[in-house]
Amino acid sequence: MLEKTYSPAEIEPRIAARWDEAGAFKAGAGAKPGAEPYCIVIPPPNVTGSLHMGHALNDTLQDILVRFERMRGKDVLWQPGMDHAGIATQMVVERQLSARGEPGRRDLGREKFVERIWEWKAESGGTILKQLKRLGASCDWSRERFTMDEGLSRAVVKLFVRLHKDGLIYRDKRLVNWDPKLLTAISDIEVQSIEVKGHLWHLRYPVEDSDESIVVATTRPETMLGDAAVAVHPEDERYRHLVGKNVVLPLVGRKIPIVADEYSDPEKGTGAVKITPAHDFNDFEVGKRHGLPLINVLTPDGRLCLLENEGFLDGLPDFVDMDLLMSLDGLDRAEGRKRVLALLEELGLLVETEPHVHQVPHGDRSGVVIEPYLTDQWYVDAQKLAVEAMAAVRDGRTRFVPENWSKTYFEWMENIQPWCVSRQLWWGHQIPAWFGPDGAIFVEETEAEALAAAEAHYGAPTALMRDEDVLDTWFSSALWPFSTLGWPDQTPELKSYYPNAALVTGFDIIFFWVARMMMMGLYVMKEVPFRDVYIHALVRDEKGAKMSKSKGNVIDPIELVDAYGADALRFTLAAMAAQGRDIKLAKSRVEGYRNFATKLWNASRFAEMNGSAPVDGFDPKAVKTTLNRWILGEAARAAADTTAAIEAYRFNDAAAFVYRFVWNVVCDWYVELAKPVLQGQGGSEEEAAETRATLAFILDQSAKLLHPFMPFVTEELWAARAGEGGRDGLLVLSEWPSLEGLGDPESEAEIGWLVELVTELRSARAEMGVPPAATLPLVLVGADGALQARAERAAPTLARIARVSGVSFAETAPGEAIQLLVRGTIVAVPLSGVVDIGAERARLAKEREKTLGEIKRIDGKLSNESFVARAPEDVVEGEREKRAGYQDRLAKIEAALRQLGA
Repeated sequence: MLEKTYSPAEIEPRIAARWDEAGAFKAGAGAKPGAEPYCIVIPPPNVTGSLHMGHALNDTLQDILVRFERMRGKDVLWQPGMDHAGIATQMVVERQLSARGEPGRRDLGREKFVERIWEWKAESGGTILKQLKRLGASCDWSRERFTMDEGLSRAVVKLFVRLHKDGLIYRDKRLVNWDPKLLTAISDIEVQSIEVKGHLWHLRYPVEDSDESIVVATTRPETMLGDAAVAVHPEDERYRHLVGKNVVLPLVGRKIPIVADEYSDPEKGTGAVKITPAHDFNDFEVGKRHGLPLINVLTPDGRLCLLENEGFLDGLPDFVDMDLLMSLDGLDRAEGRKRVLALLEELGLLVETEPHVHQVPHGDRSGVVIEPYLTDQWYVDAQKLAVEAMAAVRDGRTRFVPENWSKTYFEWMENIQPWCVSRQLWWGHQIPAWFGPDGAIFVEETEAEALAAAEAHYGAPTALMRDEDVLDTWFSSALWPFSTLGWPDQTPELKSYYPNAALVTGFDIIFFWVARMMMMGLYVMKEVPFRDVYIHALVRDEKGAKMSKSKGNVIDPIELVDAYGADALRFTLAAMAAQGRDIKLAKSRVEGYRNFATKLWNASRFAEMNGSAPVDGFDPKAVKTTLNRWILGEAARAAADTTAAIEAYRFNDAAAFVYRFVWNVVCDWYVELAKPVLQGQGGSEEEAAETRATLAFILDQSAKLLHPFMPFVTEELWAARAGEGGRDGLLVLSEWPSLEGLGDPESEAEIGWLVELVTELRSARAEMGVPPAATLPLVLVGADGALQARAERAAPTLARIARVSGVSFAETAPGEAIQLLVRGTIVAVPLSGVVDIGAERARLAKEREKTLGEIKRIDGKLSNESFVARAPEDVVEGEREKRAGYQDRLAKIEAALRQLGA
């Protein structure tokens, strides 16, 4: 017997253990021989991470697909794993060492420090995977991979060497995002732009052998020491006569050219800009166009470096003030800025200082300002690899869902830059490159192979020094769709599951991960890594604001699981996952879907208490009773609609179809309409037996349709409703509903008409203020004989569930009656003596005016350009939603007034 109360906290751990014991999630579980393979690789979360709401959405949607396809009989693999998260993990362990008062990274040395990281991973890493299991993620956990495990490390080395030998990986000196605190290059996704209230300083640069000067504006005056030119627009009449001449760089005395370049905007500032190729990404490109020198004036930790800097000293005039340079050398960049400005002011070359609010890049881990920094790094020739990756999307081998995200993909790929893959860290895949004494580079899979190559090169055994850098974690992640399946070995899994069927991920890593997997998959496997890329939206708070710790609006998914159960959270996320629309998550929605699970639980208890249990050999096509034929037709429609929606990645529609069927059709209508028969208050014993069997069958189909969304409660009910004989297997491995041919137009016409009539009646009673206890007569206007007979059959039910005192028929509607249109027939409801029509009309008119006033007030706000521009996005969106709500209410009021007017 089912417990009286649905308790997810008691059910979910027990069901999870049952799945685990049965090996229900293992690759191919439940599949028939020769079944079509279906594979999804999980976007590998950081080993340092914990579950946030974005993970919860991402993995819920993947699990819906995986459970759905597993039930459809496919050979399913959901491949789990984690990313080693180079910077994040190194920082975690360094903080741990510091907190314990133990020697730091440098004191330990590389080998010992990396050992400590592995120890930390064994003890504390991977919390997020345990949390995913609580969410019900049905990955094949026996195949868990890690980007630093032995197999994946071998794959990374092999790919790096192959790319290098094919001329697609090379070493170059270029600008990178440099973190002066962590002392490493970082990727664009690890850079956070923060709005800062700073200054714009206007500096005067004297023109050589002239009384003229050019004024440039900058937010980073300390970098002017490395200026290589001043740029003006070719069409700017103010400066055309100066192009080709030189300015004398203040403080340094170096002569630098005035160049014409379209990068300079005549409408912005003075129209002239300083060009510092070694300290600005745009300036670097200008420098390449004009052959300018790269003069780096900073150390890796962000200090001015002048006196022992060959690049800076080269070409300095003899008259340079070395004492001045000495006063600047070694200063931190912030102190250097103050000192440079003070010196320029003394020389009368600081023209103006104005407040300036601008975006400044910061490291998302370190929190310090990021420097564009000139260093030697390893690069992938992404431009060449991108050609085939773009073609694969254009010709449909891989498609984006929603399709508009392909535009983002192409914007990135068409403007792709060399991909910097080296990092100055100790935790990660050490680059398989060794340097000879003269700087020659030997890239091989092993040190022995590198030494052999060096001996062949030099003609004698030669000592080599290995590159200390490691690879960017995105490099190993780019191999994820095939390295996790065993590549470079030609494993059975690789043959079966590559390419993957689908990828589910967020829009923010379309370039950083999706594009790079496309490039590497096509390069290595000569085949796209996945057929479909489903891009999900953001999960925001209930007001539409982006969740952030600083705002204090972060919702912890595990807290919601503790409070309402994993099923409720999963269904909430799926129900709100409309394509292209962010999710506004409120705890009340999660609570509401827990009530949905409770509704199904109570319906199952009702069935159990009324003797309804699965019947062996039950044939739904042999059912005779109108009500039972109707519910079977509704089940067939729900199954078809849900299947089509999941196949199209319309998760919200699929959830809506299941919700409507389970809550409205089964729990509300079918159970209610079947009660008299089940409880011996009408019908024959044969009808009662058929209804008990049909109810059991329908609850089973409901569990199957709902299982991908709410796996725990459905698995529990599946087992509990098994009856004395038990079940042959778990719901997770059962067959997806196949209910074609159960539609029955006659029963749908009969029961469907009754359902719509009662729905319209209940709505009208609420709108017209009819007292709950009052009974109302119905008059069917112009009904033919068939409809009259149907209404007479329905009369006892209408009296029981809709408080209808009687049903009559007429050619015209009586007076003082509202008129409902139900499937083309007018149903009149006389209100005389039940409702004071005049008073009700006055009440509705007053409510109409109030609603119009609210709409006018909101329209005033939304038409105010200042409000729309300044108010937070979630506030503006909130006003729009309120207006839509008032508009809906207004439509109902006006419909009711029209009825009363009639």
